[in-house]
Order: sequence, then structure tokens, then C-alpha cells
Amino acid sequence: MREIAQSLPQPDINQRIANRLSSLRAERGMSLDALATKSNVSRSMISLIERGESSPTAVILDKLSFGLGVTLASFFEAPQPDANPLVRREAQLQWTDPQSGYRRRNISPPHFRSSIQLVEVEFPAGARVSYAAGLREVGIHQQIWVLQGSLEIMVNDAHHRLETGDCLAMDENSAITFQNTSKQPVRYVVAINTASL
Repeated sequence: MREIAQSLPQPDINQRIANRLSSLRAERGMSLDALATKSNVSRSMISLIERGESSPTAVILDKLSFGLGVTLASFFEAPQPDANPLVRREAQLQWTDPQSGYRRRNISPPHFRSSIQLVEVEFPAGARVSYAAGLREVGIHQQIWVLQGSLEIMVNDAHHRLETGDCLAMDENSAITFQNTSKQPVRYVVAINTASL
């Protein structure tokens, strides 16, 4: 399904999210109503996303990933047994959050089964994204490594200001807010451990 040799334009990414959401829900035998209840996302919004008629925000995808018991990265690709372990930069999937404008690039080889996922994020000046605390069925741990700029991260009641080169480890079960109060975009890498999934 994924072409390794070329980048995919934004409409293909939205359709990929739509297809993955539908298949993840079907794999778990969940109705639209069941997922809506578990994720706290309306049934109509889930239906619009699955039909490719709505571009979901990062916050909505996070809620749906909680409801499905998967990582947010799961919406962009499915593991395949014969996946190529190499992906060139020009073929790495990119997605832009329509609400905050943050750009996410999946660094890890697509479809390759691994307990580690790497994502690079460019977070615009003044952007803020908040993820509510959730009680995921399995723990998902991540580390944020700032490549350029400064980033404020609130994990539950703890406030952290990360500068270039700083790294913060955290559990996704926490309430997490990312904020860029500077006048420059911030670039950082997210390393996600999915070993327990």
C-alpha cells in the first residue's frame, strides 16, 4: 500500500488515516458507538474521519488511539511481515495537524515491526497542543529530544522547559501539554517504546 520511492501528498495521508481507523476498529470488533464512548469522540466525527470527509486534529487522533489501545503512529501505517527495514528521508510520511499547524514526520521505516518508533516534529511558534490523561490498557513510554529551539512541556502538574539538546522521558498515560512560547519553530524527535503493545 505504501510506495517507498515517493512522498505522499496530504489528501493521501487523510485517506490513509481513514482506512487505518476503519481497519483498527474492525480488528477490535468495535462499533462506531463503542469507539465513541471509549474515546470520547462523537460517533458522527468518527464516521466523517472514516469516510475521509474530515481531517482530524492531533488531539482527536490521540483520543481515538486511546479508545483503540494503540499509538497515534498506528494511524499512519500497519506492520507487514515483508516490510523494508530502510526508508529514505524523501519517502518518510509527513502529516500536518490542521489545528496547531505542527508537522509530524515518521522517521521509522513504514510497516516494519519494531518496538521503537521515531517521529520528528516541527512545532510552530506560539503553538500549543494538550492531550488529556488516559488510562491506556498498556503503558506507552516516550522520550522527547529537542534538536533546535526551546519547548515547554507540562506533564500532569510538572512543568519542564527543554532547550536544544535536552531530553525528557514520560509516560503517555499522563496529561501532557506541548507549548512553544518562542518566536521560532521548535524541532524535536519523539522516541516511542511500544514493546508492551
